Amino acid sequence: MSRRLARQVAFQTLFQIDLANSDVETALEQRLDDAALDVDNQEYVKEVVRGVMQKLPALDAQISAVSKGWQVHRLGFVDRNILRLAIYEIVFMDEIPVRVAVNEAVELAKEFGDEESPKFINGLLGTVVRDGGFA
Repeated sequence: MSRRLARQVAFQTLFQIDLANSDVETALEQRLDDAALDVDNQEYVKEVVRGVMQKLPALDAQISAVSKGWQVHRLGFVDRNILRLAIYEIVFMDEIPVRVAVNEAVELAKEFGDEESPKFINGLLGTVVRDGGFA
């Protein structure tokens, strides 16, 4: 359960950075101070958030490529950041099984998105997986 919480903290940090144009390290510090995570899960959050921000142009290009004409900036903040997180895990974190990354993204969409988010997230990630990562 703690990895699920860590994934949620990572998503919330990415959301904060995106919505409020927050500094990455400040947002990480704020979110990690509020979360009860062990050291391993804190490191996961830092790795994922920093990794997503480092690979942001490539991740956003991938999202745009699979979202059938929707530019990434037109997506809602929730869906956009769940997709960024999940695609980062799928493409760059070999230790996380693809099925886990997709399932956890859908769970985040159920909790934080609107009623269409889970289906949208699942469909786009299915395309990413089927196409083998980056286009």
